[in-house]
Amino acid sequence: MAKSLSPSRPFHYPQPGEALYCGTVSIEKLARRHGTPLYVYSADQIVERLKLFQSALAGREHLVCYAVKANSSLAILKLLAGHGAGFDIVSGGELERVLAAAPEAAGRVVFSGAGKTAAEIDLALEADILEFNAESEAELELIASRARRMKKRARFALRVNPDVFAETHPYISTGLTEHKFGVEIGKAAAIYKRVASNRWLEPHGVSVHIGSQIRSSAPFGGAAERVYKLVKQLKRAGIELRNLDAGGGLGIEYHAAPFDAAAKVAEWAKAVTCAIDGFEGRLLLEPGRFLVANAGALLARVLYVKRNGSKTFVITDGAMNDLIRPALYEAHHEIVPVRPRAGKPKVVDVVGPICESGDFFAHDRALPPLEPGDLVAILDAGAYGMAQSSNYNTRLRPAEVLVEAGKPRLIRRRETIADLLGPEIA
Repeated sequence: MAKSLSPSRPFHYPQPGEALYCGTVSIEKLARRHGTPLYVYSADQIVERLKLFQSALAGREHLVCYAVKANSSLAILKLLAGHGAGFDIVSGGELERVLAAAPEAAGRVVFSGAGKTAAEIDLALEADILEFNAESEAELELIASRARRMKKRARFALRVNPDVFAETHPYISTGLTEHKFGVEIGKAAAIYKRVASNRWLEPHGVSVHIGSQIRSSAPFGGAAERVYKLVKQLKRAGIELRNLDAGGGLGIEYHAAPFDAAAKVAEWAKAVTCAIDGFEGRLLLEPGRFLVANAGALLARVLYVKRNGSKTFVITDGAMNDLIRPALYEAHHEIVPVRPRAGKPKVVDVVGPICESGDFFAHDRALPPLEPGDLVAILDAGAYGMAQSSNYNTRLRPAEVLVEAGKPRLIRRRETIADLLGPEIA
């Protein structure tokens, strides 16, 4: 029986002393074939996470709209669409990705984001998406004018700000009145009433999103309760909304502690559905990180091990341009050797080759002995890894491999210098 690093991860050592696998696929073989740095994802776990939500909400009408910003790989979008997922997008580019991967899913798309342009709105109207999550009266005016021009009625949900605090990193908290997102919930009813007579706008739903990487279900329940009060208030005024979008943001465990994903989803579902008990419309939700983060790992090869004073540095060929979360958020990612060596753990900094002191994956981390040429896997990198990658220092972005039912396939080739220089004019 294969021993997993954690029940929440698809990466494991089949036997003590053996090298790391993703499911039944050797990580070493993938690195030899595709080089490093390299992203590896488990399709099986992504689908398993999607089905947790679908099963937990099986008793009511719902739609799981995957947050494309977490990982926008065409192969992953196609995989999720094939299992009934919808999509939460925040740009015209993300809509283009959904249409390229799964054009049949256009009617399952909700368009979020505080700064939609006229061109993006036109693209979404032409695609006949499910609804716009509008974030201001000015945006509603623009949507109405574009809809009038195209002779298409636009379905919208007003994104309301419930002023609910969720304990998370300040950069990914979005539910307070001090944030740029949404409109104050106390002003929402008046806005719905003002636009209800506009022939080009259809009040179709209401939306809320309070932040990301939230590990308690209580804030989700609190936000949903406030939103449902608004829905009932609007119904009394003659405006009946079809959808209630509870947003995303359910967090995962990045540390080594056990993580029961099924229990977390059940807890979330109970909190939200109890808060909206009596709502007969469709519940929408927008998980991103929860579906893909644990399913992915970034492989890197050790280039050098060096000491500076009291510090030991493990320098890899992976860098902050490949995975910026540690540098950007001081985020923790577990790091494991692909083929562990015998010996006592040593406290090291795991860093990349970029000319920035912020180019690191871990500070003062106790790891098994590592030597040049060894492979390491940086775990839980399936969300906001490749999606936030860059070409800083003119570095080529990694290739990506998707493992499904024991079969790996390349879903993005490694970039070339020609790819990088192609758009430039000297």
